[in-house]
Amino acid sequence: MEKENLEDFFKELHGQFDTEEPSSGHQERFPAKLSDSNQTITLNKPRVNWWKPLSIAASLALLVALVYGQLDLNPSLEEQVAEISPEVANTQFYFASLIEEQVKELEAEDSPETKKIISDTMIQLKKLEQDYKLLENELLEGGNSKLILSAMITNFQTRIDLLNDVLSQIETIKNLKNYNDENFTI
Repeated sequence: MEKENLEDFFKELHGQFDTEEPSSGHQERFPAKLSDSNQTITLNKPRVNWWKPLSIAASLALLVALVYGQLDLNPSLEEQVAEISPEVANTQFYFASLIEEQVKELEAEDSPETKKIISDTMIQLKKLEQDYKLLENELLEGGNSKLILSAMITNFQTRIDLLNDVLSQIETIKNLKNYNDENFTI
């Protein structure tokens, strides 16, 4: 069926095809026209796009700035103290982990009866932490290092003692509450 349609199509177009030869000199004129069009292409060179190299350079500059911003060239207070006395860094790590553990225990005991004592304790711990930061600064400024190191250790011990006392007070409060609940009769 398709074959018949194609045959009908070509029968209808019979005699309408261009079967003439090109005019004389066509082969000589064609390369000349082709070379003329090449000359116009070379005359209309596209402009150099500077935006691509500039955008790459800007991206690299931004990347370098971000990396430089992430690098902290000034050592922290703890790092400076560790340079002066490595033993302090080890002691600080030990005491800080003990204090952190006890603070978690303290926060776990949070109840309406103990809320006030816990909030007061946290305020006292923040004050002791501020005092410790002052001691670190004094150590960096070149004060009497033995005296300051002793005060730093005493600060840690004071925080631990405070937490132990508060935890024992909370335990007493819980025991009193349980005792009162057991003795309450209806």
